[in-house]
Amino acid sequence: MNTEIKNALQAADSEAQYDESAKRLLAQKYVLAHILVRTVEEFQGMEIEKVVSLIEGDPYISKVPVAPGLTNKDRNVEGKRIVGLNTEAGERNEGLVRFDIIFYVRMRNGLAQMIINVEAQKDEPGSYQILNRAIFYVSRLISSQKERDFVKSNYNDIKTVYSIWVCMNMPENSMCHIYLTKEDLLGKHNWKGNLNLVNIVMIGLTNALPQRHNEYGLHRLLCAMFSNELSQQQKMKIMEQEYHIPMEESFKEEVSIMCNLSQGIKEAGIAEGREAGIAEGREAGIVEGKQREIEKVVLNMHKKGYSLEQIMDATELEEIELKSMIKKLK
Repeated sequence: MNTEIKNALQAADSEAQYDESAKRLLAQKYVLAHILVRTVEEFQGMEIEKVVSLIEGDPYISKVPVAPGLTNKDRNVEGKRIVGLNTEAGERNEGLVRFDIIFYVRMRNGLAQMIINVEAQKDEPGSYQILNRAIFYVSRLISSQKERDFVKSNYNDIKTVYSIWVCMNMPENSMCHIYLTKEDLLGKHNWKGNLNLVNIVMIGLTNALPQRHNEYGLHRLLCAMFSNELSQQQKMKIMEQEYHIPMEESFKEEVSIMCNLSQGIKEAGIAEGREAGIAEGREAGIVEGKQREIEKVVLNMHKKGYSLEQIMDATELEEIELKSMIKKLK
């Protein structure tokens, strides 16, 4: 097989495995509890262990379809109609888009529930506007509750929903809360209803690990989990000592898988760019070939979200030259 194609296939396979591993790490209850404490007003100021105890069952990971008509499954149990989340095996609906992580969590009173969806993105998509997708997802979280969480016209039973998006490889660390608001255009009638039902939280992560600071507490945890630069021991030290996440064997194994996959993706990306550059160099001459090789490596690593420092280390280019090259290649 052509070496360049082989490298590309290996990188794609590693990225798919990396995505699944990232979801499994995010779905750990202690990690979810840290996310909830930082993003959902209901849980702000609560002890992490208390929030963990409020998360119901095991979060569904890439099992529940997003598409209308497929999110719920109608069952007949002992003569009773039961409507629940659809977690049928993927092979029968291959290619369907599914929520990354979805789960129910009890509120402070221990009675009322809300529905939480967490989505992991390796970067901000270029083919569509990510906020539009988030709005579609949160709308599905609301509409799919009919006949499952509320029946007929009992709209007061609709549960609050949060769709929380973690976007990696962003230019700056950020977080915003998007929700419904009311603007009186004429008069001030008090329309009854819950404007807090629909919530979107967008979290942007850079590749650089933030310093220990309360404002960036959640970003430091997530950056440590997904970092390509930290070792397995460094990641676990941060998560255990700073965030008091129990290091069970299953959790350690997921961290180890993430580290191995991220290193494999990095090496495959460099090899893919090198092979493409060398192939073109044979036709255009050694000097031009070396330049193209470097450009391929730079463009490939830049698209995959590597920092300037990482690309400088791999190519031995100066920062000014590297920035100029990236600007030209875009």
